[in-house]
Amino acid sequence: MKSEIPSSFNKLLSTIGKLEEFLAKRRLRGLLVIAGSTSQRLGLLAGRSILYHERIRHRYDKKKKYAGLYVYHDEFQEAESMKTVFKDVIEEARYTEFEFDVYEKSEKYLGKTYSYLVLDLTRDLKPNDVGKLTGIVEGGGLIIFLAPNWGSWDHYLTIFKQNLTVPQYPEPRHVFITWFKNKLLEHDGVAVYDADNNLVIKKFSLEKEKYTNVESREVSPPKKTLFPEELYRLALTGDQVRVVNLMEWFYEKPKGRKVLVVTADRGRGKSCAVAIGSVGLIHLLSKVKPKPRVLVTAPSPGSVQSFFTMASTALDTLGYKYEVVKKGGDIIELRGGRFSIEYWEPLSIPNIKGDLVVVDEASGIHVPMLYKIWEAHKRTVYATTIHGYEGAGRGFSVRFLRRVKSDESTEVLEYEMTEPIRYGRNDPVEEWSFKTLLLDAEPAELDEKDVRDIEEKNLVYVSYDPSYLFSREGESELRQLFGIYVLAHYRNEPDDLGMLADAPHHLIRAVKTGSGKIVSAIQIAEEGPIQGEMVDELLKGGRIPGNIIPDRFLKHTRLREFGELKGWRIVRIATHPSVQGRGIGSWGLRKLIEEASLRGLDWVASGFGVNEELLRFWVKNDFKVVHISPDRNPVSGEYTVLVVHPLNERTQRFVSISEREFKAKLLLSLPVNYRDMELEVAKLLIDSTPPILSEFDRNILTPIQLDRLWVYCLGPMTFEAAADLMFKLAGVYFSLPSESRPKLNRLEELVLLAKTLQGRSWEELEGLLKKPAKELHKAAHDVACKMFEYITGVKPENYKPGVKLGDYTGSRLLFL
Repeated sequence: MKSEIPSSFNKLLSTIGKLEEFLAKRRLRGLLVIAGSTSQRLGLLAGRSILYHERIRHRYDKKKKYAGLYVYHDEFQEAESMKTVFKDVIEEARYTEFEFDVYEKSEKYLGKTYSYLVLDLTRDLKPNDVGKLTGIVEGGGLIIFLAPNWGSWDHYLTIFKQNLTVPQYPEPRHVFITWFKNKLLEHDGVAVYDADNNLVIKKFSLEKEKYTNVESREVSPPKKTLFPEELYRLALTGDQVRVVNLMEWFYEKPKGRKVLVVTADRGRGKSCAVAIGSVGLIHLLSKVKPKPRVLVTAPSPGSVQSFFTMASTALDTLGYKYEVVKKGGDIIELRGGRFSIEYWEPLSIPNIKGDLVVVDEASGIHVPMLYKIWEAHKRTVYATTIHGYEGAGRGFSVRFLRRVKSDESTEVLEYEMTEPIRYGRNDPVEEWSFKTLLLDAEPAELDEKDVRDIEEKNLVYVSYDPSYLFSREGESELRQLFGIYVLAHYRNEPDDLGMLADAPHHLIRAVKTGSGKIVSAIQIAEEGPIQGEMVDELLKGGRIPGNIIPDRFLKHTRLREFGELKGWRIVRIATHPSVQGRGIGSWGLRKLIEEASLRGLDWVASGFGVNEELLRFWVKNDFKVVHISPDRNPVSGEYTVLVVHPLNERTQRFVSISEREFKAKLLLSLPVNYRDMELEVAKLLIDSTPPILSEFDRNILTPIQLDRLWVYCLGPMTFEAAADLMFKLAGVYFSLPSESRPKLNRLEELVLLAKTLQGRSWEELEGLLKKPAKELHKAAHDVACKMFEYITGVKPENYKPGVKLGDYTGSRLLFL
């Protein structure tokens, strides 16, 4: 089999071998790309690479065994053949054992460490896969990418690209792989081999002066600790020791609230450090209370598996007995007789009592939900990634901590971890992945001239060609643009970058200052028109790729001709964090609407997790609310709202009808679906939609109902006994134009909305409105009196109570 290996490939391996001692001592990794059109040949060369590398590595690294992971797509015969050849070759391995699995199951490997990783990229290049899996390889190890023919790879129709297409645009762009290849050729520590032509495209090389320091890995616990020393010995870096030590701070009972924020680039072991500290806290608290309870949350259960694995190790170290509870293969609870560590989705956490709450990958959870968690608990840890897969930049800490630090009853500690766990500082493969996937993208630094441009609206609206942005010339602007998304939005993944590059219906716009710095970034998806047969399918509940606005509009408004229209959906609009609130987003939105009108489009729309600030932004810019989801998103804790800005009279007719239908649906659904909706959001949704009724129908109540309203107005009857009347009147009140309503003050309107339509308790209203119950009850009585006088034209004190049999004629609105 050795004779089948080209001499050019052996020479390439020897260059890696010559540097292995240098790499191993400094805990650095190498990346080898093998490209070719023959699957068996790729499998062979990859296998021989592992055999050669483990033999050389073992000279300098006396580890007895190495672990390898091979990830592939099992739905393709060529991928199976390549894996089989590779497997046969590495049977000769003396020190390495490989695991084989498919990409769909790769999430479970993120908490593990491997010496070797082989990624089969011949059928697909999904940026997320590369971003998350390359981080699991330890220093001194080797990563191998198996790729299609090097020359034709750029235009290869991968699974990822196919999934970006929509019926109106069946062919993707071919931008990202070209970018990916160029970055491979630019960076240290990467070798590229063309197996079809037996050609070394790029030799493996390092600028050794960048990696002169040999890191010491000696870690020792602090001299004085509250947690057992055995726990500290689980830490692998000084950073981890420090985080564990910081968590001792939680043992002393908080007078108000205690918040610890741990930030780090990916691969620094933040989740494991917090897990060790959580077990240490359980160990201490169990001596003073019956059953300490740690609540853990994250965007998904998969995000906390590293935490649970390390917590389990820490519990074992201290000799605790416990049961491991799993769901769908993920650990969701460690349940002991004297403690529990439980995963809950973010939406549930504010309503559950716990001694400590750990929020992992906190940047993946919208800030309003993080605030709810903070307000509901005394001890909270927020751990999040700055740079790396799922990174949020430093904007998370800025956005979240601004309010938390302003609260006098909250103590805050912050710590940033910098030392990698698995490999050394300045690792060349990490640097390549950060630059390729823009994991370390940051917005431009703004100066006084830029701020002056913003104040004077000396701004430029820019349309970008993705081919330019993903080039050497456009890279600086791409990094600025994506950096704004990273800081302004809560969670960004490498797939978002791939979508910007290759989704054929996605467009990129930006707002720049006079000096050329990007201060606002807008991503757009062109959607519609929908063909007639597909409209029928959607109305029956079918699905269509992309086309989110036409899909939701058809399904929820049922106006089938809307499918004939074409528009732009704003996927993301974000403003530079240092100049938010200065009208830049609105300025860019106006320019985008102008462009859409000139292009002959019918609408501009967006969908977003609703909060008061965002809703005010869209309403202020004349976008109309046409739909809201019936449930909160379990991660963000927000309802999703769709807003539309019509660009012509025909679309205006669709939107006008939909607004009225939406308002009626919302008013009738408030006590069922939206009982816990934020009061200001509910009020703004109602106020921003047009009236359903033109005037108050004074026959809204039967004579008996009217008489009961009088009794409640003057006081003998409780609100609960008049709830049916108040609900009916509230629905009518909020359906009317303001000039046709009885005149209520703001407090009365909020009581009418929250108590009557949402059905909240008086205790909830006291907390929401910061008013004593007596004042709230009075406001409700005053509403009843004003309604009574408005309907009858008689002041309550002048009304003669009781209904004569002859006066009762019933009412067509008896049940409404």
